[in-house]
Amino acid sequence: MGTWDIGPFDNDTAADFSYRVDEAPEEKRAEVLLATFREVTATGEEYLDSDVAVEAVASAALVAAQCPGGDPVTTSYAPKNPLPPLPPELRPAAVEALDRILTEPSELLELWEESDGEAWKTGVRRLREVLAGA
Repeated sequence: MGTWDIGPFDNDTAADFSYRVDEAPEEKRAEVLLATFREVTATGEEYLDSDVAVEAVASAALVAAQCPGGDPVTTSYAPKNPLPPLPPELRPAAVEALDRILTEPSELLELWEESDGEAWKTGVRRLREVLAGA
């Protein structure tokens, strides 16, 4: 995974995921995001692959951007097409996915703990806080 910073879209996998979101019909984009959350939570206590987790973190950032207190996603690596208003039902699914990503066994968590893990975890926790409070 090519990663250049700690943001939700600051890696190759998330940038590729953005293209998939853009390619989905507007009415299906919420389903694309929800699918990433479900893929993460379906792992239960099994090992969570980093690529799956990265897509869910990016999805959570897109949902959080539409929540009160959420930060807009302004990076050039995010989806180019504006997202329609997302259903509020995505928020608890995003929180559950983020909780799973921050729980071992999680490859993404392990990778970040080998480098700038605290800064990355702070960003993910901030997303969770916005989503849980909305």
